[in-house]
Amino acid sequence: MEAGSRWTTWWQKRDRQRAGGPDGPAADLDQLLGAVRAGFPLAPAAHPAGYRCSCDRVACPAPAQHPVSFAWQTQATTDPEQLSRWLSRDPEANFITATGRVHDVLDVPAEAGRLALERLTALGVEGPVAAVGEDRYLFFTATRGTPQDEDEWWPSALDSTPDTMSEHPGLRWHCRGSYTLLPPAALPDGSHVRWLRGPEQPLPDPLRVLDVLTDACTEVGAVAEEQWLIG
Repeated sequence: MEAGSRWTTWWQKRDRQRAGGPDGPAADLDQLLGAVRAGFPLAPAAHPAGYRCSCDRVACPAPAQHPVSFAWQTQATTDPEQLSRWLSRDPEANFITATGRVHDVLDVPAEAGRLALERLTALGVEGPVAAVGEDRYLFFTATRGTPQDEDEWWPSALDSTPDTMSEHPGLRWHCRGSYTLLPPAALPDGSHVRWLRGPEQPLPDPLRVLDVLTDACTEVGAVAEEQWLIG
């Protein structure tokens, strides 16, 4: 099947099966392709099934916020044709992006995120930023990659044990071996993951963003020094 036919089929299925983001399925597709063009590796994720998660796991700890496959690190790709195939099979799918390759993500409570975004804008610090419903902000930064000194490599445990998410409400650093949801994504409560500043923005230095986020978390009572989880 040609790529154009795949996209047309996906639009039609998605329009029938899912309300999608506030601007509809065509805008959803444009956002996913924009992330691919920015080099963000994507893999399919679970989606809402009513008020539950499509994975059907009893008491899923991260409903509609986790990859479909345990092999998500191998699957994650920037190939538009593979994205087309995934969407053809499951037009309702959310997508995650694997961190620690092209980008890292600093993940904070929304109150701290709003404060930090204002300050970063005033400082002239650019970079993609997404909101997860009304609860969290995701700040996309350049990645630390794989440091030469392995003592400086920070592994990620957060997403292999998502139950820990509720135990770490402060700042989380998603790096090598981790992932986050990527806009557009739907959540079981009816909210969405949406871009506030899109993936076409240049990726800033993570340590510069971290300084601002740490101060913002402290000011709103999510003390980063005590609740900072890398992963």
